[in-house]
Amino acid sequence: MAVAEMSKLNLVAMSYDRDRLLNALQRTGATEVKTHYEVENTSPVTESSESLSGQVNRIDGALNLLAAEVSAYNKDNKVKTDDLKDGFSVSYREFIGANSLKEECDAVVDKINLLFDERRTLAAEKTKLERAQSTSEIYACVTEKFGEFASTTHTKVKLGTIPLEQLEPLIKETGLKELCSLTSLNVSGDTALISFVYHKSEEGAEELLQNAGFSSCPYPPEASGAELNAEITRKLNDITGRTEEISKEIIKLGKHIKTLKIYSDYLGFELEKLTLTEKMRATQKTFLMEAYVPKEAEEVVKTALEETTDAVYFEFGEPAEDEMPPTLYKNNAVVKNFETITNMYSPVNAKEFDPNGVMAFFYSLFLGFIMGDIGYGLLMLIVGGAIYLKMHSQDGGLKRMSGVFAIGGIFAILWGLLFGSLFGLEVLAPIMPNAKDDTWGVMGINVPSVLIIAMELGIVHLMAGYICKAIQHMRRGHFWDGMLDGFVWAVFSIGVGIAIAGFIEQANTPILAYIGGGIAGVSLLIAMLTAGRKEKFFGKITKGFGAAYGIINYVSDVLSYARLYGLMLSGAVIAQIIAEYTVVGNATTVGFLVSGNPLLIILGVFIFVVGHVFNLAIGLLGAYIHDARLQYVEFFGRFYEGEGELFAPLGSSHKYIKLESSAKK
Repeated sequence: MAVAEMSKLNLVAMSYDRDRLLNALQRTGATEVKTHYEVENTSPVTESSESLSGQVNRIDGALNLLAAEVSAYNKDNKVKTDDLKDGFSVSYREFIGANSLKEECDAVVDKINLLFDERRTLAAEKTKLERAQSTSEIYACVTEKFGEFASTTHTKVKLGTIPLEQLEPLIKETGLKELCSLTSLNVSGDTALISFVYHKSEEGAEELLQNAGFSSCPYPPEASGAELNAEITRKLNDITGRTEEISKEIIKLGKHIKTLKIYSDYLGFELEKLTLTEKMRATQKTFLMEAYVPKEAEEVVKTALEETTDAVYFEFGEPAEDEMPPTLYKNNAVVKNFETITNMYSPVNAKEFDPNGVMAFFYSLFLGFIMGDIGYGLLMLIVGGAIYLKMHSQDGGLKRMSGVFAIGGIFAILWGLLFGSLFGLEVLAPIMPNAKDDTWGVMGINVPSVLIIAMELGIVHLMAGYICKAIQHMRRGHFWDGMLDGFVWAVFSIGVGIAIAGFIEQANTPILAYIGGGIAGVSLLIAMLTAGRKEKFFGKITKGFGAAYGIINYVSDVLSYARLYGLMLSGAVIAQIIAEYTVVGNATTVGFLVSGNPLLIILGVFIFVVGHVFNLAIGLLGAYIHDARLQYVEFFGRFYEGEGELFAPLGSSHKYIKLESSAKK
C-alpha cells in the first residue's frame, strides 16, 4: 500500500530521432512527459495537429456508424460475435505497424461514408415519393389520360377531389341542375375523386364546386392515374431494393471493425505525440524533454532509449521540492478495486500516505454491516464476482465496482452469520443483538444495541484515521507531530470506545467506564497542552482551548455512524417482512410458500424474488453512497490531502484496444 516514487527524466536528442524515441518510451508504459522549463536559446516545439485530428474524427465517425449498424443487425438476427467488443489485446508490433493500414482503412471509411450518404439520400427520396403516392393513390383508378377530361366548346369538365363529407350534398345540389353531371370515381380515406361536367351556360356550377372544397387534378394531361401510381410504386420498390443492398454491403464491412479500431487508436497515439511536442523545447537540431518515470522502471526506460539511438543524452534525477509528481498506486489486486472510490474524491498526491488499503477494509466492513445478511452477501459475491471475472481483460469502473461489491459480499456473509439472517429468516442462533428489538441500557436510557455497535465501529474508524495521520507525519520526518497530532488522538479514541462499553448496563463492567474515561482524559489533556507547541504564548492558550472544543466535532463525527444502523435496520426490516409473508407467516396467516395453495405459492415466489432484489438494490445504493461519505468526511478528514494527478504514461490511453505494451516484447 504505497505510492510509487518518481524520478525525473531529462533528455536531449536529435530532432530526427524524436518520433522513434517517443515510440520507445511508449512501449515501456512508464513515462509521462511533463512541460519543460524555459531554456536559453531554445523555443517551444510547435507542430499543427489539426489535419491528424480531423483524420481521427473521420475514422471514428465512420467506425461509430458501422458499429451501430452491425450491432443492430446482430441483435435483430441473434448473431453473437466479439468484433464489437472493446478492450481486445493487440501486440506492440501490430500496433506500431498499424501505419501500413492507412490505405485499407481509408478505402473502408470512404466506402462506409458513401453507403451511408447514399442511404440517407434514398431515405429522403423515399419520403418524398411516399407523400406523392399518398396524394396520387386516389387517382390510381383512372386508366384514361388526364387530358381526356378536357373541356369542349360548350361544356366544362372538372376532375379532382373533394372532402368525402361533401360528396352527398354535392350530388343533391347537382341533381337540381339540368345541365350538370357528377360522377364519383373513387373514395380513399376521407377524400372522394369526382368528375364534374356542366354546360357553360349553367350558372352557379363553379360556385357549387368551390363551396364543396374542390381541388383540381394536379397532374399533367399526358399521364394517367394508373400509370402515375405504377411509376411511383416502381421507384419506391427500386429504393427499397437498393436500400436493402446497401444494408447488406454495410454489414459485410463489419469484418473491418477491429482493423479500424486498431488504426484509430494508432492515430490517437500519433496525435498524442504531436500534442506533447508543445511541452518540449528545441534548438535547430535537437529537442529537450522532461518526464516522470517510476524509480523501479528506470532500467527499463534506460534500455529502451539506448537501444533506439546512440545520439541521445539522458539522466534521472529527483523531482524538485516544489514539484508534485503524478500518482502511481502500488496496491494488490484486492485493494486496487477500491482506488476507484478514493479517486472519485481525489487521487492521493505523490507525497502522502496511501490510505487505500485501510479504507478498503473499513469500506467493506461497513458495506457488509449495512447489508448484514448471508443471502444478500452471497448474491453480492456471486453477481459481483461474475461481472469482475467476465471483465478480466478490461480495467474500467464497472469492473472495479463489481470487485468492491463482491468483497463487500464476503463481509455481508460474515455479518449475516453473526446476525443469523438468511434473506430475513433467522436460520442460525444469532450472536449479535436483533437490530429491530434489542436495546441496551446506557445511564438509564434504552438505546438500540446495534446503534451502539455502529458507533463503536465508528470510533475504531476514527482511531484508524488518526493512526494514518501519525504515519503521514512520521514518514515525512515529523515524529513528534505524528505522536501528538495523530497517535494521542488515536489513544483518545480507544479511551472513548472503552468508556462507552463500560456505560452499557448489561455488560456489568462499570470499571471500563473509569478506565476508558481516564485514558481519554489524559490523552485529551496531552493534546491540549501540546496543541500550541509551535505558537507563541497567547497562541498556545488558544490552540489548547481549540483542541478541547474539537471534542464537540468528535462527538458529532461519532454520531455520523448512526447512519450505519439506520441503513442496516431499514434493510433488515424489509427482509423480515418479506420473509413473514412468504415463509414464516404470522398469528393470522400462513406463509405463502408453505400454504399448499398453488396460487399463493406462485405469488409467494414472486414476492420473495422481487422483494429481495428490490431490497438488495436499494440497500446497495444507500450503502455505496453513505459508506463513501463516511470514508470521505470522517476518515479522510483526519489526515487526507489528495489533489493528486494519476500517472498517465505516454500512449497509455486507448479507446478500443488493450495494448500489450512491454519493453520485453
